[in-house]
Amino acid sequence: MLCEIKKKNDSLNNFLANWILRHPQMKELQVGDSEQIHAAFLVYMDLTEVRRWKEVSCVKIPDLQAVLLEAQEKDGGPVYTVLPLPVHQSLSHRSIRQALDRGFPLLLCAVASDSTLVYQRMTDGLVTPDPPVGPFEDVGRRQRRKRRQQQQR
Repeated sequence: MLCEIKKKNDSLNNFLANWILRHPQMKELQVGDSEQIHAAFLVYMDLTEVRRWKEVSCVKIPDLQAVLLEAQEKDGGPVYTVLPLPVHQSLSHRSIRQALDRGFPLLLCAVASDSTLVYQRMTDGLVTPDPPVGPFEDVGRRQRRKRRQQQQR
């Protein structure tokens, strides 16, 4: 009786440990790194269930030993490549280059151990920021100029 309970408990633990691999999108990936699969699954669920992105699919990149996700934010919008990465895993320039060379805009998604997701847009080269929008005045510069004028008097 005790052996039967132990066997059932072991089979339940195996089922719970591998349920992510049974998901239809994750079945065919066969990537050796279980943390990479877990990160990809969390990002997949965030994109599909929370952010409601369209056409989310998983792509295995054997050279990188990584899983990339390709998705559209809106119907008819551009396709994005998302690289899920556990926070403790390092990333080389070569792997970023391979992901950028796919031809789609790249989002790096850092996945923390508490399932926090942080997305960062990656670009090929440096991108200058957009100028600020709105009626802004450089008050600091005027105040410095007034101080200098007062000190010179």
